[in-house]
Amino acid sequence: MARPAPQAIVDWAAYRRLFTPKLVLALREGYGGERLRSDVLAGLTVAILALPLSMAIAIGAGVTPDKGLVSTVVAGVLISALGGSRFQVGGPAAAFIVIVANIIDKHGHDGLLTATLLAGLMLMLAGFLQLGTYIKYVPGPVILGFTSGIGAVILVGQVKDFLGLAGDLPSDVFGRVRALAGSLGSANPSAFLLAAATLATIIGLRRWRPRWPGLLIAVVGASVLGWLLKLPVETIGTRFGGIPSALPAPALPDLSWAKISEVFPTAFTLAFLIGVESLLSAVAADAIAGTRHRSNMEVVAQGVANVATPLFGGLPATGVIARTGTNIAAGAATPLSGVLHALIVLAFMLLLAPLAAYLTLPCLAAVLVSVAWRLLDLGEVWRFVLRAPWDDRVVLLSTLFLTVLVDLNVAISVGVVLASMLFMHRMADAQSATLDAHGVAPDRDDGDTPRSAVLDMPLPESVRVFELRGPLFFGASASIAGALDGLRRWPRVLLLRMRDVPLIDATGISALEDLAALCARHECRIIMSGLQPQPRQALHRYGFLRSRRVILASNSFIAIEKAKALVGEPDARTPTPPARG
Repeated sequence: MARPAPQAIVDWAAYRRLFTPKLVLALREGYGGERLRSDVLAGLTVAILALPLSMAIAIGAGVTPDKGLVSTVVAGVLISALGGSRFQVGGPAAAFIVIVANIIDKHGHDGLLTATLLAGLMLMLAGFLQLGTYIKYVPGPVILGFTSGIGAVILVGQVKDFLGLAGDLPSDVFGRVRALAGSLGSANPSAFLLAAATLATIIGLRRWRPRWPGLLIAVVGASVLGWLLKLPVETIGTRFGGIPSALPAPALPDLSWAKISEVFPTAFTLAFLIGVESLLSAVAADAIAGTRHRSNMEVVAQGVANVATPLFGGLPATGVIARTGTNIAAGAATPLSGVLHALIVLAFMLLLAPLAAYLTLPCLAAVLVSVAWRLLDLGEVWRFVLRAPWDDRVVLLSTLFLTVLVDLNVAISVGVVLASMLFMHRMADAQSATLDAHGVAPDRDDGDTPRSAVLDMPLPESVRVFELRGPLFFGASASIAGALDGLRRWPRVLLLRMRDVPLIDATGISALEDLAALCARHECRIIMSGLQPQPRQALHRYGFLRSRRVILASNSFIAIEKAKALVGEPDARTPTPPARG
């Protein structure tokens, strides 16, 4: 009797499908003239945003502006062509200014190129090992802390060009503040007026004409004004001699063992930040466009892009939320729009590079000031400090102050470790609540957990039940959106059962905020049942229950009656509740 063929340990066909780029999937759907027009228009819109921003980021990081454009071209093509997100647009990010400047200060530009290439290889390995799913599980307070800290550092770094001050600045924040205070007497009124006019234009257009390319209009308009009035301000031409009109020839960075061992810890941090930033951008794109990205394919694409950009002398690149959001708002149809945005930036380098020499540095400093202010997000930080659970506040403030005063590597390491330790403390407290009269309650497998009778009760078509189980913390909150993927028709009332949620943290509250916003868009009311003390206190302190008009019920049977009353079912009868509601 013939033996059956042994089953493969790994389903390689399914594994390969995980790494099919979204561009390939989009093209398989069919591609015609209408989609092409949409992608060209979106690509042009994003390119107009990326042009001044890429140069400003490069200057802020301490390199020549062409390095930002090169990164936009090379990484922009690869991230959109190979990525796992339908609308992701990649390039240099303002959040990386601080770490890039620190790498250059410690290891030189060659060290930056080596660290970027190593980070790209790490990301590729992480993606192929399917670790991309876990990279995004970074606590919300850590992300808010280091992005706000980065915003503060960028603001301090742009004061020199914003005011037209003379002299060089040290790399540490305290040294920079002292040097800036000592050089205020050398301020250039012309530079300040141009920078202030640029910043005012950016803010005004963002508020009253959000669809206009505010960054480009502000920078070009102020630079033309400076040229016409012959104002004594620095330009790209006077400081850097302009930008080249072609991509440089590719060349390998220093890959000696000594250099690799020197920059390896920095490369690891860089890979981590690229992965987190790109996946946050992909998640944001999904929330806006209603799509679903592939984390591991996206991480691989980011890795390929960051292996390629240092070959051309470029900066680290990642998915950028601002450009991705602009891409969606401009009507992009497929990932080809991101590829086209990079090619349009390349066309600018090839055809209009000499004009870049007239762009004034105070105007580009104003661009970074506007970006840094949005990164700093004082309103959100203050709201978080006032309303978030105390341990999340400790993590946020520790990460923020360490980013500003010490180092981004230290800040992220301490923030993640501290968040993990406090989470373990939370879990210990939550587990103590499961004790019964005889000691520790026995462990149960998911398959042994009895299904609630509420889930099987007949309900009106316009009422649906959504049950959450377990702690709603930074590692679990991502499951909420996935659980609603199959919901084709939205109900009028969503009954959110919370009785098995012993605790919730700030990231969990943020996930509920996203769910509530989604319900609001579909005109769906939320009824919460069975809130335990810690989640009730946290949601109340954060203002979620009041701002989202959430209806509370002590148990699911009362919640069902309230839901029936909302949808207008007149003969609702309260069923006899079981011992536990």
